[in-house]
Amino acid sequence: MRRIAVVGAGQAGLQLALGLVADGYEVTLVAERTPEQVRGGRVLSTQAMFGPALRIEAAAGLDLWADRAPAVHAVRSVLAAPPGVKALEFTMTLDDPAQSVDQRLKLAHWLELLAERGGRIEYRSLDRDGLRALARRHDLTVVAAGRGELAGIFERDAARSPFDRPQRTLSCLYVHGVGSPDPATEPRARMHALPGLGELYLQPALTLSGPCDILLWESLPGGPLDAFGDHPAPDVQLARMRALLAEYLPWEAELWRQAEPTDALAGLSGAVTPVVRRPVAELGSGVDGVHVLGLGDAVVVNDPITGQGANSAARAAEAYRRAIVEHGDAPFTADWMCRTAERFWQRHARHGVRLTADLLGMPDHLQAVFAAAAEHRAVADRFANTYAEPSDHEAWLATPELTAAYLASVRG
Repeated sequence: MRRIAVVGAGQAGLQLALGLVADGYEVTLVAERTPEQVRGGRVLSTQAMFGPALRIEAAAGLDLWADRAPAVHAVRSVLAAPPGVKALEFTMTLDDPAQSVDQRLKLAHWLELLAERGGRIEYRSLDRDGLRALARRHDLTVVAAGRGELAGIFERDAARSPFDRPQRTLSCLYVHGVGSPDPATEPRARMHALPGLGELYLQPALTLSGPCDILLWESLPGGPLDAFGDHPAPDVQLARMRALLAEYLPWEAELWRQAEPTDALAGLSGAVTPVVRRPVAELGSGVDGVHVLGLGDAVVVNDPITGQGANSAARAAEAYRRAIVEHGDAPFTADWMCRTAERFWQRHARHGVRLTADLLGMPDHLQAVFAAAAEHRAVADRFANTYAEPSDHEAWLATPELTAAYLASVRG
């Protein structure tokens, strides 16, 4: 039986470990926190999961919250220009419903499930030396830890990294009690774009205490929405969000009068630098050297503006699992690692990176898409489903010429 180590207990690492255990591999997962610590910790992300990623989880028996998590079929989008005034408003419909499950709930349960199914879990931190020792004891070691010292072992790929600094500061908060602009409709996400200032996303979700909403501010650094750099407690965070809503999105502020944080650790503030790293790292050299393979946000980090993080991680884990199984008994060489990661980059990851970069920069042809979406439902729906299937970006959003041709075909 081949022995595989996975480092990191996020979406990608746990999904890969569970999949390989089901395939009959001897799997060791290294996680920094126990299920109890995960459940009792701070929220980790916003994690809207689209149809393709949910189908991967369902096929593996891991979509365990479909009967409890709100099924989001549509996104209500508003362009606020100038601030406080609705310039455009339209609804985008997803082909398949999206779902968001608090990762404290999801990952803690998956950790327990891995132990029940025969995976070995080591609860500890690893440095480079510890990782090298782990890799020498296994046929393959996959690193799915996107933060800390281990993320630094994978070199930044300058040619594929569109940015060298954060493009937004981020503040998310899980809350109960948010109103709906149209209570008769099914749960919807809401998106507000404020040109030159940032974006606001509201995502129905499931948390430890039941259904909730997640509010995510995407603020241009140094702008008036960039008000959470001191990492305030959730109650303070909510008060500041209410003040911003009242000034910039007053119609939304009305819906937040009864809102309250879901728990004392329901808030998260910070910033990420979108980056693409080289997927294979060598620890040591010569006969004593070992190679490890990067997965998920150890390799690709996107700003959450397009919701690609957890979706790309799920797809990457499944792509790696298939590649490992198809490789049979052959050695997991550095060349095989590079080919495996490059195949996933070409088929999927590059499209999410480009889509995210475009949404952050909002070039003129993408602004034209927003204007057309307000007039043509087909444009709005295709835009929504490009989030779910970012490879479609290459077909109609990648260049001004492609976008103009598509919009002309819709207008007839």
